[in-house]
Amino acid sequence: MENSSVNPLSSSSDLNPKTPSRTNQLIPGFNSYHPSPSRTIYSDRFIPSRSSSNFALFDLPLPPQSSSSEDSTNAYTALLRSALFGTDCGSVVPPVTPDKSSGLNARNLQICRPNCNIFRYKTETRQSLQSLSPFGFDDQLPGFSPSPVKANRKVPRSPFKVLDAPALQDDFYLNLVDWSSHNVLAVGLGSCVYLWHASSSKVVKLCDLGIDDSVSSVGWAQRGTHLAVGTSNGKVQLWDSSRCKRIRTMEGHRLRVGALAWSSSMLSSGSRDKSILQRDIRAQEDFVSKLSGHKSEVCGLKWSYDNRELASGGNDNRLFVWNNHSTQPVLKYCEHTAAVKAIAWSPHLHGLLASGGGTADRCIRFWNTTTNTHLSCMDTGSQVCNLVWSKNVNELVSTHGYSQNQIIVWRYPTMSKIATLTGHTYRVLYLAISPDGQTIVTGAGDETLRFWNVFPSPKSKNTETEIGASSFGRTQIR
Repeated sequence: MENSSVNPLSSSSDLNPKTPSRTNQLIPGFNSYHPSPSRTIYSDRFIPSRSSSNFALFDLPLPPQSSSSEDSTNAYTALLRSALFGTDCGSVVPPVTPDKSSGLNARNLQICRPNCNIFRYKTETRQSLQSLSPFGFDDQLPGFSPSPVKANRKVPRSPFKVLDAPALQDDFYLNLVDWSSHNVLAVGLGSCVYLWHASSSKVVKLCDLGIDDSVSSVGWAQRGTHLAVGTSNGKVQLWDSSRCKRIRTMEGHRLRVGALAWSSSMLSSGSRDKSILQRDIRAQEDFVSKLSGHKSEVCGLKWSYDNRELASGGNDNRLFVWNNHSTQPVLKYCEHTAAVKAIAWSPHLHGLLASGGGTADRCIRFWNTTTNTHLSCMDTGSQVCNLVWSKNVNELVSTHGYSQNQIIVWRYPTMSKIATLTGHTYRVLYLAISPDGQTIVTGAGDETLRFWNVFPSPKSKNTETEIGASSFGRTQIR
């Protein structure tokens, strides 16, 4: 902040005519001035003066009144050095003459614990707290206890519920399971779509496409009760699940629709005809734009949480990122060496995208779409079928196919394994997460749906999910 009382272009003699001007001597070779000691010099730098140090603020005994200024300074320096670096750091404590009135003697200088170093990293909890004070703590300080070390969270290794799902297809390129914000699970079985209400375990048959068609994808709207159903004939049907009524049928694709993704009132559909159609369900037209770029079937689609970016994966081993205003991909990632079906946006960090490759790739890769950079790669050892990020903690889960058919819970960004879950006897091709973010459901060609508690709740890590973790057993979805 500028000081209105000082002109930076004026000398001190100009400010006070009665004060004689200083005699400044310029020392050759140093380009600096040495003012005369006849008067006090003021500047914008703060240079502390310890001549009037208040030792009482540090709970230290006062220096002896009869000691000289030099003795007081030496005592203060010795105390500070001992407190910061310990008494064994090699410093020599100057001798001090005992004074009964002041109580300052050699024994008083041993205030700090030996080898106390406030600049040490990765210290224990007690040491970290001690470092807040340069003069240490007493070990027996009342009311103080070190914080307990948190144990690693345990994930149950078995599903708490299993549903039979007859005719659940063993096809890597389809997406036949999705979980709504209203806690309803939609499953495509053959030519039919069934709804399983998690709160009551009630099963409802939503629709039957007939013998000439089959379900190739299902996708719930982000809010409400609308469900999009992609068919093998290239159509997209929109259903109101609360009334079990079809609202409209939208065309545009020539081949099966294997991927669906919602962004508010915008519905994106990916097809085996290599194209992605953007459909505004409020408009009369079947689609408002067509995205072209993939050279093979589109099998993965995910909108970012801010609804600004759409990620797509295809059987051409490509991962593309699109925005709301372009019909061509704005970002292209070609590092995968197999089909990219598994796609997940992080709900914790803007622009963080995860993708997984098929049998010939087996890798989970992480991307920063804001800076267009490849962050890291993890070889999982088997085909990556699905990815989903936890909303409650910075973890994600992946499901796998050839050859281990496992489910892995990862901690990001270290990518350390929290749990590996097994039970499916076929590739774990389908994955969805509950609206509370605690439970996942997996589906496989073994015609079963399995429910697992893998993530903690936002408030309590022991809270059971609404779908009833205590209701073990195996039931049939139809």
